[in-house]
Amino acid sequence: MRILVAPDSFKGSLSSKSVGEIIKSAFISEIPDVLVDVLPMADGGEGTTDALLFSTVGEKVKVEITGPMGNQTEAFYGLLNDSQTVVIEVASIAGYTKVPDKKRDPFYLTSFGIGECVTHALDSGYRKFIFCLGGSSTNDAGIGLLQALGVNFENIDRNKLAPFPYVFDNIEYVDYSNVDKRIWESDFRVACDVENPLCGVNGATYVFGPQKGVKDSELNKLDNSIKRYAELIESHLQVNLMNMKGSGAAGGLGFALLSIGAKIESGAKLIAKHLNLEEKIMESEWLITGEGRTDEQTLQGKLPFEVANIAKNNSVPTILISGSLEGDLEQFYTVFESIHSISSGPLSLEESIKNTEKLLHHKARNIARLLKFAREDSTKIYSKEINFN
Repeated sequence: MRILVAPDSFKGSLSSKSVGEIIKSAFISEIPDVLVDVLPMADGGEGTTDALLFSTVGEKVKVEITGPMGNQTEAFYGLLNDSQTVVIEVASIAGYTKVPDKKRDPFYLTSFGIGECVTHALDSGYRKFIFCLGGSSTNDAGIGLLQALGVNFENIDRNKLAPFPYVFDNIEYVDYSNVDKRIWESDFRVACDVENPLCGVNGATYVFGPQKGVKDSELNKLDNSIKRYAELIESHLQVNLMNMKGSGAAGGLGFALLSIGAKIESGAKLIAKHLNLEEKIMESEWLITGEGRTDEQTLQGKLPFEVANIAKNNSVPTILISGSLEGDLEQFYTVFESIHSISSGPLSLEESIKNTEKLLHHKARNIARLLKFAREDSTKIYSKEINFN
């Protein structure tokens, strides 16, 4: 029996690699002769770089950059083993965890360091980029990123403005003529798992701003300021980008990247392609995937659903193991053979996170026992048929 374990992370508790290794250990404990391949997955959020580097035997490149609060700090970007493709993970550069609770004021947080990482990679000779937009702390619509790459934003007196959202209402002039020429020679692909536009009630500020520190009383003001900023950019470039799917991702970083020629793609599909997921699925008898929480949104393109669809198209059955199962789950059986929660009883969120490793191992072990029994039972039936004939 050969099984491919290709899970997402259980956010807040286990990385996708750890999830995979725990499931592998549980299966081997019950089926010693089983072949288990672990392929950590991600959809563009935190941990995507680690998943890609683990599977492609790539490396991390450390770099000194400007952090989201404007301070100098150390970050990294990934370099895949083709020695050509750079992975820029927003969460590791300007992520939510990089800013203490008391300092989460989006008007004073910047994506400037992301642009610095791009410049460092360009200086090193790289021209292929994958941007992973999940987990950002900023809501600056990419003004920091763009300034770091050479875009000029000036006030009425033609003075250059700071790379923070508090300057939006003072912008009168936008100029892309000084953008690093190497940008236009590069291939920018964006791994994104949201389709929100830049502005409006479904945009970056209204949907994601509150969790980044935007107060309810500030939502309308910031959204209008970003719209004005974006309109100036669109007028300068003669393009329409604000309403494109994913332009509101990562506090509007999607919009900024679109303005320099990036292509936004489904994070799960993009990562799956780079990891040769379909080829590995075709070599397997079963696929096991997982995530921290499963509900109806999983069927809207989240990683387990995309992975299961690839498996279904190749006639490989898929099992889903989740930290929790919620909502109407009937549709899941169109792509999954079975779905499982690791919960063993009424537990608080803190208790579940604390015991995730133990609960996951126990659930995976029980699934392994079922598959082992089914295999042995089918062998017995086949043997009886042979003897009868």
